[in-house]
This record gives sequence, structure tokens and C-alpha cells, in this order.
Amino acid sequence: MRIRIASCQLNTVVGDLEGNIAKVLEAIKTAESTSSDIAVFPELSLTGYPPEDLLLKPRFINQNLEAIHKVAAQSGDCVAVVGFVDAGLDLYNAAAICWQGKIIGIYHKQNLPNYAVFDEQRYFMPGNSSLNLYKIAGVNVGVSICEDLWSPQGPLAQQAAGGAEVVVNLNASPYFAGRFYQRERMLATRASDASAGLVYVNQVGGQDELVFDGTSVILDENGSLVARANQFKEEIMITDLEVREVFRKRLLDPRGRHFSPLLDIVEVSTVSRANGLEKQAQIQSLLNPEEEVYEALVMGTRDYVNKNNFTDVVIGLSGGIDSALVATIATDALGPQRVHAVAMPSRFSSDSSEQDASQLASNLGIELKVISIEKAHNSFLEMLSESFRDTKSDLTEENLQSRIRGVILMALSNKFSWMVLTTGNKSEVATGYSTLYGDSAGGFAVIKDVPKTLVYKLSKYRNSKDNREIIPVSIIEKAPSAELRPNQKDEDSLPPYELLDPILNSIIEKDMTSFELKERGFPSELVDKVVALVDRAEYKRRQSPPGVRVSPKAFGKDRRVPITNRYPG
Repeated sequence: MRIRIASCQLNTVVGDLEGNIAKVLEAIKTAESTSSDIAVFPELSLTGYPPEDLLLKPRFINQNLEAIHKVAAQSGDCVAVVGFVDAGLDLYNAAAICWQGKIIGIYHKQNLPNYAVFDEQRYFMPGNSSLNLYKIAGVNVGVSICEDLWSPQGPLAQQAAGGAEVVVNLNASPYFAGRFYQRERMLATRASDASAGLVYVNQVGGQDELVFDGTSVILDENGSLVARANQFKEEIMITDLEVREVFRKRLLDPRGRHFSPLLDIVEVSTVSRANGLEKQAQIQSLLNPEEEVYEALVMGTRDYVNKNNFTDVVIGLSGGIDSALVATIATDALGPQRVHAVAMPSRFSSDSSEQDASQLASNLGIELKVISIEKAHNSFLEMLSESFRDTKSDLTEENLQSRIRGVILMALSNKFSWMVLTTGNKSEVATGYSTLYGDSAGGFAVIKDVPKTLVYKLSKYRNSKDNREIIPVSIIEKAPSAELRPNQKDEDSLPPYELLDPILNSIIEKDMTSFELKERGFPSELVDKVVALVDRAEYKRRQSPPGVRVSPKAFGKDRRVPITNRYPG
């Protein structure tokens, strides 16, 4: 017995109900044309995910309900399982089962995540609806949504015990580095434990700081991989899943026999629509670690710019590695004609940095403007001379340069409607090694969640991808410097990045205190310095633009530390 599945891995836009309807209907048309028995869509595919406080608008909810009925009205012989928001006494994260012009069933998500970037309990009521099964192509199919599958106590076990041979799961599971391996282990365990085929369909695309990687999969009743879609690509994956062995495996597996609920089965169709030869399943290979992160950054940047209706972006190009990587990502995301770079040399800028910036722009094929800040810097120093009388030159004068550059970039942004991409990395953002209203000013922070040590790896990866020097080796090999004073180096203010980044990882992603870090063997003086820097910079981070999340815990909604806070770290 076989069922043909269309896994519709779509890139939807939050709030674009009409656009999302069009995407879903186009995918249903494709599923129909390939004789698929069932088409499965991502979680909340009509509203986009996460819709956040749009869910507090009654008109938005009503329009979403109208949308699901529009979709259902155009469904045909292929059953479409589509994510939407259902409304009754409360709101529900829901899936509609659509067939032959009607909604034949609705499932409400039962386990609502409320951790990390998730706050679904703010908006939704947990479902307690009947776990109906649907006989599609003669196969008993159950429906669940995202977190329902992550919990071992979720509805999957009950559905399987009640006779489900295949369970489809609608997802909007955000990416972070290595996420898929965790996911695949969990999915294989759930499928094997339930002795049921598992169809996992994930959203793809960028939404504010979140990136969804797609990588939809289908596993058989043993937890073995049958099919895998691409990472970071919108696609419809057509797969034939053989389910004949499910019954035999359950006879030989005692798990679940003590609990056999009576579930209603909605009759849909008894024979598969897929005739002729079985369709060869695709198993796309996974990207390597640096490639995976790089593609996430490209997709997150592309979707943030495009979905917010910006045509072009502008970047301050210093000749350093951070701005070089951001310019390269932006060019890969948008194309060279939409990327504008600005070199803004001062009296402290080295000739080599100016040459490196020019070479990078040439390699990428992007426009490079050169606007010296020297006149503006002199004017500011002269204007402030009376107020600064009898004081020594310090960070104030250094930061003036960064703020002048920020003003120039924002002026270009205002004049030409270009989005400013900031270039600070996670190590700098964490320690406050940036200038408020200077290099932190902008619309999107591409590498905000990328530690400095990873910046180097990604730069080397990008050069290896084309077997040519996109980012000049001179940029990669030079000692990092803000060039705001003579002979300045980052290590004048910060520990070496190979020492700093492991400590920051422990503080940010593992929530370790200074006491625990010292117990782990990190030098006491170094720990105290880094913890103090991280704590003191919290107010800066609250004023920084969003950026792509590529780690398990990024700055933003992922990490909510109070600014006013006397806990000693």
C-alpha cells in the first residue's frame, strides 16, 4: 500500500494573507498535477509564522478564517492540510484538512511552546479536540503540529495506538547551527516508537531575526529516512511512501498495546491517485557547518530586505573582515547591482585598508563611494573645543568618527531609500565594542549572531566556494582594528577572540555565571572583565537593529536580561 505525498515547503510572509493564499493554491495545483494523495503545508501557512501581536487584531483573525475557506473551496481530489488560526471561545493554532471543496476536519495544536523564541501561550489555547484519523488512499493518516511531535507525551502515541499508519506534522521550526541533526534524531525516535510513517513539513525563509531552514523529511515506521528536501530552498517534494509494513511491525512491537483509544476515522479515498511507476524519493545531502550558517545568513538578509520592500542596501566598508563578510553576504543575497559600499576614511585610516576595501568592491562587482570624514571630524572637534577645554582626548573623540560615519550612511539611506546594513559581530555586540548611534546605527545587523572566530571561518569558506579570492587574504590575515586612533588594535580593549568567544558562548548560550566559569578553569581576571563588559552593554543591545539568528541563543527575544540589574554575574 502506497501514498503519494506533496511536502509543500513554502516561504510565506507574515500578514500577507492574499499572497500566502496564492502560494498555497499554486502548490495545491502542483500536487494535483502530480497525482498526489495529500499535500502538507507548514504551520500557520496562511498567516505566516510567527504572526505575534497581529493575532490580537479581530479583523486579521476574521480575514484568516475567510482565507482558509477560499483555499478549501479550491481543493480537489488531493487532500490539502493547511495551517491557519482557528477561533472559537479562544484562538487555536490549527490545521484544516481540505478535500473536494470543503473543510472535512480541523486539528488544534495541543502542545504550545513557550521557551526560547516561542511565546505561543501568549496567543493560543491548547487544543483538546478529537484526534480524528483520515483514510486517504486507504491509509489511516493522523495530523499534528510542530511541538506536538517534539514532546514524547504528545498526541502521536495516541494517534498511532488508535490506528494511524502515517502522521503528517506541520512545522515552523527556526534554524540554528546544527539544528537539523537534533531534529532528525528526535523524528526518527518518534516514528520508530509509534511504528508509523512520519511526514515532517517545515517552513522556509526569513522572518525578522528568525530563519527557517526547510529541510522537510519523510521517515518510515522504523525511523529510517525516506526523503529529505533541500535546506534554505522553497520547493514541493513529491514522495511515494510505502506503508504496508506498518501493521506487521506493530504486531511484533509490544509498545502501545496497553493503550488503544477509539479514534474516529473520516473516510476520504480508498485507492491511491498515483498510478504507474513509484516516484523515486529524493534525499538531499546536508550542507557542511560553515556552508549551512552562510546560507542562513544569505536567506535571512535577502528575505528581510525584500519582504520589507527595500530595493537596495548600503554598507560602510572599512577594509576590515566584518564589513567584508557583510558585503559579500549582501551581494550573494541581492546581487551586486543592489549593494552599495561606502569607504569613509579618516586621518587614522591606513592605506592598506583603503586598498583592501577597493579590491573587495571590485571582486564583488559592487559600487564603492569614497567619502572622507576629515572635514566633518575637524568641524566637530573645533565646535566642541570650548566644551572639552582642559580635558584629555579619549574615547569621546574616537567615537565621533564612528558617529560621523553613521550620519553619512543614514543620509544616503534617507536620500535613496537604501537600507543600512550594520557590520558588528556577536563578540562585539556582546562586549559593547561598538559606538551607539555610530557603527551600530542601521536597519539590519547581518552578523549580529556570528562570533568573531566564526567570521573568519565563514570568510575562508566563501573564498573556497568559488576557488578564488573574493575576500582578499590581506583582509583575513590583518590584525582587527577599528582604526580610530594611531596603531589601534582590537586586543587593546578586548581579550584575543580565541579566548573571548568561548567565554561569551558560556555566558550567553549556557547562562553560566562568573563563579561557574572560574570553576571550569577560565582565568579569574579574564572572566571578571568579560562578565562586566557583557552586563554593561545590555542597554546598547536593546537599541540595536535585528539580525539573523544562527545560534541556539541570540540577542533579542531569545535572551531577556534586565538592563537595571545588580546580580553580580
